[in-house]
Amino acid sequence: SYCSVYSWDIFFRNANAGAPPGTAYQSPPPLGTSLAGLSQVQSLVGAQPNVEKLVEDHLAVQSLIRAYQIRGHHVAQLDPLGIMDADLDSCVPTDIITSSDKLGFYGLDESDLDKVFRLPTTTFIGGDESALPLREIIRRLEMAYCQHIGVEFMFINDLDQCQWIRQKFERPGVMHFTLEEKRTLLARMIRSTRFEEFLQRKWSSEKRFGLEGCESLIPALKTIIDKSSENGVESVIMGMPHRGRLNVLANVIRKELEQIFCQFDSKLEAADEGSGDVKYHLGMYHRRINRVSDRNITLSLVANPSHLEAVNPVVQGKTKAEQFYCGDTDGNRVMSILLHGDAAFAGQGIVYETFHLSDLPSYTTHGTVHVVANNQIGFTTDPRMARSSPYPTDVARVVNAPIFHVNADDPEAVMYVCNVAAEWRATFHKDVVVDLVCYRRNGHNEMDEPMFTQPLMYKQIKKQKGVMQKYAEKLIAEGSVTRQEYEEEIAKYDKICEEAYTRSKDEKILHIKHWLDSPWPGFFTLDGQPKSMSCPSTGISEEELSQIGQVASSVPVEDFTIHGGLTRILKGRGEMIKNRTVDWALGEYMAFGSLLKEGIHVRLSGQDVERGTFSHRHHVLHDQNVDKRICIPMNHISPNQAPYTVCNSSLSEYGVLGFELGFAMASPNALILWEAQFGDFHNTAQCIIDQFICPGQAKWVRQNGIVLLLPHGMEGMGPEHSSARPERFLQMCNDDPDVFPKITEDFAVRQLYDCNWIVVNCSNPGNFFHVMRRQILMPFRKPLIMFTPKSLLRHPEARSSFDEMLPGTHFQRLIPDSGPAAANPAGVKRLIFCTGKIYYELTRERKARSMEDTIAICRMEQLSPFPFDLVKAETEKYPNADLVWCQEEHKNQGYYDYVKPRMRTTIDRVKPVWYAGRGPAAAPATGNKAAHQQELSRFLDNALNLDAFKDHA
Repeated sequence: SYCSVYSWDIFFRNANAGAPPGTAYQSPPPLGTSLAGLSQVQSLVGAQPNVEKLVEDHLAVQSLIRAYQIRGHHVAQLDPLGIMDADLDSCVPTDIITSSDKLGFYGLDESDLDKVFRLPTTTFIGGDESALPLREIIRRLEMAYCQHIGVEFMFINDLDQCQWIRQKFERPGVMHFTLEEKRTLLARMIRSTRFEEFLQRKWSSEKRFGLEGCESLIPALKTIIDKSSENGVESVIMGMPHRGRLNVLANVIRKELEQIFCQFDSKLEAADEGSGDVKYHLGMYHRRINRVSDRNITLSLVANPSHLEAVNPVVQGKTKAEQFYCGDTDGNRVMSILLHGDAAFAGQGIVYETFHLSDLPSYTTHGTVHVVANNQIGFTTDPRMARSSPYPTDVARVVNAPIFHVNADDPEAVMYVCNVAAEWRATFHKDVVVDLVCYRRNGHNEMDEPMFTQPLMYKQIKKQKGVMQKYAEKLIAEGSVTRQEYEEEIAKYDKICEEAYTRSKDEKILHIKHWLDSPWPGFFTLDGQPKSMSCPSTGISEEELSQIGQVASSVPVEDFTIHGGLTRILKGRGEMIKNRTVDWALGEYMAFGSLLKEGIHVRLSGQDVERGTFSHRHHVLHDQNVDKRICIPMNHISPNQAPYTVCNSSLSEYGVLGFELGFAMASPNALILWEAQFGDFHNTAQCIIDQFICPGQAKWVRQNGIVLLLPHGMEGMGPEHSSARPERFLQMCNDDPDVFPKITEDFAVRQLYDCNWIVVNCSNPGNFFHVMRRQILMPFRKPLIMFTPKSLLRHPEARSSFDEMLPGTHFQRLIPDSGPAAANPAGVKRLIFCTGKIYYELTRERKARSMEDTIAICRMEQLSPFPFDLVKAETEKYPNADLVWCQEEHKNQGYYDYVKPRMRTTIDRVKPVWYAGRGPAAAPATGNKAAHQQELSRFLDNALNLDAFKDHA
């Protein structure tokens, strides 16, 4: 400690005496030096100062530097209007030096401002100098952290990452731009601004959610894409809300202007199927040369609804899929950019769910660049009423993402932080946020009156000079561009817009194919012709069934210790294979395994899917002795198979279902499945179901073959573990209950082509096997809503023979009765239609009552599209039977309201369709086991009692 104090003492005294920093240091004398010798050394630098004070001052300067690094952003000049505090707090942190009297916080005063202090290794403000006067230290910290850029990064727990960021913002002169870069930036500002002004002139009464007040968003995005392209990125997938979307399409993705302008024509006729969507929800896909990097780049903007942040996980899933299919394991070639509004970024929980996917092995896209168009308002809601956090971006701190706040009226500052953000992503493959603090010149949209609710803000906005004009004046003043060049650039772009406007007048038809965000080239045709409306047999050979079964019942890795209970399960599977039988788990194994052998990637995602919530699947085996050592037998089926991805997800439905939907968008040649832990929980992903899956093809002509596996069944487990709410899915089906369709040879496939999604409830594993394979063998893609069982997973009667899965066999949309009733149809008094596991309870009860001759039970496996032809055949087969629909769900739930009118249409309404099931209720199930059993007994009795409905006849 003697040496340390001595060294600092000599250093500071020499530095304060004016010695250059490199010569101020003096080695301490040896420990044995006499007092006389020591005083002789000290006399070289004058009288001995207060050593303690010197050390305290040095530590104070370190604290001061750290304070600016941590809290400098709170006093940065971020608001272009100069009236709001981006962090919602006008107080200046106590430890930020805004005047000399604040030096007292650190035990310093004005006399210390010219003293030289050695800089710690945790700052780069000195550049090549190791010490600076305090006055200069403060000045440089203010330049780095308190101007138009506010940097939030000190919460990051990785020192190397913090040092990397410090270098980017603290080194003197880092924000330097060449003449060419400035001129390019001005040209981009002109395009961004004049595009909006052109639309305003031509369609002043149309909503377009323009970019006025945040025009620097366009050069911001182009900078991120340029830098990423230079770093090797070949594909960028983007998602954004509607503000500025048309401008992004025009000036970032470079969609033809006439295709955008013709969208404003109210007389435009749709040439394609579907109901379409408003122009500022549509997406786009474009491959072009990036002029800065001189490399090819593909840009796609994913279509999304007004549910602003819902597109986030969809973009991430699509990005992950593209990375997967091109072998980009580190995200070097494919990346995502997500744009956000400030109020939505802070308010929507899906933002948090998506951030928490960012570093999970099966979901990471290796870093996303987030850009927030921070309007400092949400529609009419003041930010102080819209969030509890200082910034709208604080949610990003949970994943240690650096956040760069920037005043959007300083285009060079915007360009700089966007370059840094792109470099961060390329270097660390982690998320990063650019917070563009801006304003909305026209309010929420062009038809809105913002003065109702934000009068003071909009008085200031009316006075605000446009950012393009301000930047042009700056460049003209410094001689980077002449006024004539500036005006010529404006005239040049205005001419481009006018010419495109003229061409747009010739567009009489809207071709939605111009707006596809995920084209599937070659999928819909065969040898240049549209594929036929047919589906081949979904069966496979006996040899293949046996081979896949062998894998399913073994551990294809040596020296791998599995759980004892699993040994019994695998042995049981082996016995079933010998007996040519499959249960539910094996039926799924056969479907997935056979598709993998055919080169079809299979991805199964959701909570606990690796083992299966009900401990039936076991697709991932865990070594009982070695941590993290796993085996996925399905990846050992054949040498040239496609990979099988099975991954437990985070505890999210909304985010993860959106992710899988995006994954399924990328390629039609993959089976992508999401399984709910219980079907009941899909309702926390209702937004993805309602806005993307159900109407996706109608709105955006975008087919998707995603499969939702929703465990469903009333088994006394209470109201949250019983119902996947089939009534909701059926209500959203687009078929007409009052029209009996024309039955043609390709009726079954044609129905599938015309529907918006397929709703299925299988009662045996063989049929489940077929419907899974049918998803891929169909000549098109439709979402599949699959109600999966719980008790049937192990039900001894819910088994299928190999014979039901061999070549020539198909999925059965309806399974007729094959017992004694079918042998003597004229003697049948009642024909019961049902679906799912209730079939086994009905047959058990029918047998107990010895009514197998008089009651026929028919299983409807595919509910939608409704099997009109097969239902008609069954009703005609039993001419003397009354008709009953039996379900275990409550009358106002389940399938009854969907099935009844379609059955009535099928039979020309000549008979009633009686209901047997639980009565109407608010909750989907009782929580009392005894009450559950009583309800079951009561409606089974109703269904099988031939006198049950006579009073109503």
